[in-house]
Amino acid sequence: MAEPSPGVGLLDAPVRAFVAQLTDVLATLRGGGTVDRGALERDAALEAQAVAAGIIASDGHPSDAELRSFAVALSPWFESLRSAAPSSLRDSPAIKQHRGFPITPSPLFETIVTADAKSKTAHAWRYYDAAMRVAHAVCAVDATPTREELLAVDTLRSMMLRRIGAADIERPADSGRDPGEKGEPEKTETLEDLLAELDELVGLKAVKTEVRLLINLVRVENMRRDRKLAVADRSLHLVFLGNPGTGKTTVARLMSRFYKVLKVVSKGHLFETDRSGMVAGYVGQTAPKVNKACDDAKGGVLFIDEAYALVTESEQDFGAEAVATLLKRMEDDRDDLIVIVAGYTEPMQKFIESNPGIKSRFNKQIEFPDYSDDELIAIFESIGEDAHYTLDAGAKKAVKAWFAAQPRDATFGNGRTARNLFEDCVTRQASRVVDLKNPTDKQLTTLTKADVPDPASKE
Repeated sequence: MAEPSPGVGLLDAPVRAFVAQLTDVLATLRGGGTVDRGALERDAALEAQAVAAGIIASDGHPSDAELRSFAVALSPWFESLRSAAPSSLRDSPAIKQHRGFPITPSPLFETIVTADAKSKTAHAWRYYDAAMRVAHAVCAVDATPTREELLAVDTLRSMMLRRIGAADIERPADSGRDPGEKGEPEKTETLEDLLAELDELVGLKAVKTEVRLLINLVRVENMRRDRKLAVADRSLHLVFLGNPGTGKTTVARLMSRFYKVLKVVSKGHLFETDRSGMVAGYVGQTAPKVNKACDDAKGGVLFIDEAYALVTESEQDFGAEAVATLLKRMEDDRDDLIVIVAGYTEPMQKFIESNPGIKSRFNKQIEFPDYSDDELIAIFESIGEDAHYTLDAGAKKAVKAWFAAQPRDATFGNGRTARNLFEDCVTRQASRVVDLKNPTDKQLTTLTKADVPDPASKE
């Protein structure tokens, strides 16, 4: 049976909440005394209209359901929308003129941020939270949002966070909670905490975008499930492609936590394994090893590094049995087990194509590029900061030269190479300062050019 007007109504509550929140903010910014709340509410409604229209217009093909939802949600403030048909709205200024809204801070948002920076308040975060709820609600109207819509949501989020960050506005403890929540905020990890952690990773720009798009999609699908609306049958298992040390395991750990917060899995832990943890050398031993790995990972994410090694051309190999057992467990535990497979790009592509069951379950691939020299220096400095070491100017220049001289072949370790170099530098620094008489704290914690090995050295 076809679903009548799918998703129409999903936008109502987020728009009402946005208007209410923003009206309160504007009233506060106007100071005490008499304020025309009706006029402020209309300003807030105009802003809600712009947020919603910016997402709806992003793909250039607004659906009838999106336009109906838009009209119904905004009609309490705009009488002309009460009888507006999708055909008349589709090319109207109410929609088309806001297509670029997610890109640049609006005048009203800019006013709020400026006031926060001056008064040390945090009203911009209230705007941010309410606007993101509206944006996700727009994407939830249709059974499957377009990639352009999800990108528009990500662009809107990034734009607001950049502006808030530039103004150094501290996030309040209760930010991100639903307006109706009562009591003290729980001391639990939030989606915004994890997104901030993702943003802070060095490099990986395209990877971060793909992860955020996936998170937005899961959030949207959760909204539809909560309303008992149809949701596409989608696999959330992932393939991570790339060379060693490019952040695949780090992002996999983050994904396990993302999936817990999003209620995809119950525990959110990461269990790491490889061929040696799944394939045995004798008949009857492989399936139990795979089942043990899946049992350990259940409730979280099973991360299989160098997964292509599971399948070999040898007839005496039990890798095929491991894959068959894994696929069965993925089906049996589909409600509480996510599998991420990782490895070099070309062998992983062959692995995915080797079995129709693998290909059908792993249909989302994310490519992890090698780090640039500047990104490797940033990783080196981050490792040093965690260990309470700093680099002087000479050391930083020498480290950059060292990275630039390394051949980028299959043996290059990217982030692992940066860590190995840091440990080598610390060892060299210790040998240098041990003979100093009464070294200062700065001398003990500063790496200099003398501590960085010669790029041509084979030591």
